[in-house]
Amino acid sequence: MASYEFLIGLRYTRAKRRNHFISFISLISLLGMTLGMTALITVMSVMNGFHKEVRARILGVASHAQISSYQGSLYDWEQIREAAIQNPQIAAAAPYIDAQGMLSHDNMVRGVMVRGILPADENRVADFAGKMVEGSLDRLAPGEFGIIIGQELARNLNAFPGNKIVLISPQGQITPAGILPRLKQFTVTGIFDVGHFEYDSGLALIHLADAQKLYRMAPNQVSGIRLKLHDMFKAPQVIQDLARVLPADLYFTDWTQQHANYFRAIQIEKRMLSLILALIIAVAAFNIVSTLVMAVTDKQSDIAILRTLGASSGSIMKIFIIQGALIGILGTLLGLLGGVLLAYNVGDVIAFIEHLLSTQFLSQEVYYISKIPSDPQLADIVTVAVVSLILTLLATLYPSYRASKVNPAEALRYE
Repeated sequence: MASYEFLIGLRYTRAKRRNHFISFISLISLLGMTLGMTALITVMSVMNGFHKEVRARILGVASHAQISSYQGSLYDWEQIREAAIQNPQIAAAAPYIDAQGMLSHDNMVRGVMVRGILPADENRVADFAGKMVEGSLDRLAPGEFGIIIGQELARNLNAFPGNKIVLISPQGQITPAGILPRLKQFTVTGIFDVGHFEYDSGLALIHLADAQKLYRMAPNQVSGIRLKLHDMFKAPQVIQDLARVLPADLYFTDWTQQHANYFRAIQIEKRMLSLILALIIAVAAFNIVSTLVMAVTDKQSDIAILRTLGASSGSIMKIFIIQGALIGILGTLLGLLGGVLLAYNVGDVIAFIEHLLSTQFLSQEVYYISKIPSDPQLADIVTVAVVSLILTLLATLYPSYRASKVNPAEALRYE
């Protein structure tokens, strides 16, 4: 059975007051709490979506983890790979050669990062297969000197599948005239578009055997081994496990180290935006303070009568705490509902607004990601709800304390 404090607090919340301004402030507090939570949950979900989208695009080309050597290259890499894939967390492993070079075609020259790969193995650790605009990795065959380049790089060089382009290696040949760079003609066999400008404009893929010949490496020599994990978030633990079982002269890195600054910047931006939007909830909580202070002033005669009937100071506090808490809880629930609905449908909402205004907020020609992604996470939603409820309860303490200190004689003097 509900206590009389709860019933009176509920009645005060629902009842029509003589002072309609108090009802208006209560409504504003409720709407402020609702809008604040809706905005905060939506923004955090969109930031999570951007973070997830950027991470997916980067790691679609980069690797979850890498094994290399302090000496700059690995010998007998097949033995190291076989030992590494014994770890149950590793889904696939592929050798690679990383080197710098320059591509020349049609009087255009561009600096690139050249990656030597084994096509079958690379398809298991990277997502090039689903990002090919023309051709495929399988067209890279040893000795044929084929090359696959990014779409932006192809546009800059005016090179397309079937064209011959020249790859210039910085490892030169010593001649009487000085050191001359090594030149090799390659045939464009494919073009990829991973949606990341750094890779689309500066990465070229060739077969591992061709890279070994061009950069004068032994047949069993590579730059390192790229790893794909079943769970990318376990990468730091996996490389620690590998470091304990593989030779000590190997160097281990993972995606959290290779792109630490980039992902840390996104995380900081998310936290700052969340903190700023949390101020909306704080303002709504302060509105609850003003609402209860005016309600206490308006209900002084009622408080005095309750005190003369035997209500304690604690009971009076409970009444107004319940009144303020009901406003906060209702605002929190409505905010949760609105925030979750908007977070899961923000893409459709933005698309409707763009159609209505005949514009595009994120142009594909300008922005890295042209659609609004959203990834609502339960931890963020629960955190926002808990913070909102805590601020609401804190906001009720001072007005409720003032109500408990009302002197019945003073309050009823002019009644």
